[in-house]
Amino acid sequence: MGKRAFLGCSLLSIIYAFIFSFGSSKAQMVPAVYVFGDSLVDVGNNNYLTLSIAKANHRHYGIDFPTHKPTGRFSNGKNAADFVAEKLGLPTSPPYLSLVSKANKNNVSFMDGVSFASAGAGIFDGTDERYRQSIPLTKQVDYYSIVHEEMTREVGAAGLQKHLSKSIFVVVIGSNDIFGYFESSDLRKKSTPQQYVDSMAFSLKAQLQRLYDHGARKFEIAGVGALGCCPTFRLKNKTECVVEANYWSAKYNEGLQSMLKEWQSEKGGIIYSYFDTYAAISDLIQSPASCGFTEVKAACCGLGELNARAPCLPLSNLCPNRQDHIFFDQFHPTEAASSILVNRIFDGPSSYTSPINMRQLVAA
Repeated sequence: MGKRAFLGCSLLSIIYAFIFSFGSSKAQMVPAVYVFGDSLVDVGNNNYLTLSIAKANHRHYGIDFPTHKPTGRFSNGKNAADFVAEKLGLPTSPPYLSLVSKANKNNVSFMDGVSFASAGAGIFDGTDERYRQSIPLTKQVDYYSIVHEEMTREVGAAGLQKHLSKSIFVVVIGSNDIFGYFESSDLRKKSTPQQYVDSMAFSLKAQLQRLYDHGARKFEIAGVGALGCCPTFRLKNKTECVVEANYWSAKYNEGLQSMLKEWQSEKGGIIYSYFDTYAAISDLIQSPASCGFTEVKAACCGLGELNARAPCLPLSNLCPNRQDHIFFDQFHPTEAASSILVNRIFDGPSSYTSPINMRQLVAA
């Protein structure tokens, strides 16, 4: 993928992003954000899953978070969900399981936003087998249906629909499904890669429709990144990106975009912004210096070659300057990379966002 006219990391664009993010942090732009997805936006739900091994509840996760403690985010600090909330002038939507936990003695209102995202989750229910336990997208939407009932009782159907029609529904999912396909000989026997990614888009549409049926109107939907370039895949190809994984990531994104256009034409009132994560992360990898990165292949936290032979664990190596790295662990971006990606989600041009960006989605 060639260089793009807009990289979002020049001095001018950094100043531009700072001015607008500063302004948005002072003014709430939408009533609430409801987040669905995987570990890229999980802010702690998996901490409440007893059996899950997909947890970021230990050092070195959270080392650069304001509390300097692990929070359940698969990052050295904040993740994309935090930065989206900041852009919209809101606090980060709390994990659903924290709100309904027996340990939570506070009065719970879901009107201010909720995160249902769960590390290891996929569009398909069986995606999380290697992690033992997560909240797949179907279950996340089930939980939202319960929340919808609670909010209806709280403010009434008309008041809730007005609230939800202006809120943003963020959906970041699909990576684990593709990882799962390449790691499972059974899945590869059952369907071709094309059949599989087509099925992903079809299944996602069904869950988006369920959200629509429960009041969602404005959607921020991210495609999957260049998965073949994450450290764990590079190990399989002499530190270079795995072309096949990237190819099918891109093919899924094509199907996703086609599905979204079709769905919008079928249903009145849907407004969405699609973010091309693949293009954005590829540009970071190809032009890292323009954004202050010096390491595009290795994880910051891990063990062995590329720090990717093992997960980020308490005894893992930790790079001294997280700002230099695009990847914090085997799969996930650093706080610095996530911040840049969200700048592009919010104010990005058509090379990253279509048919509109998030700022335009809010105003629509």
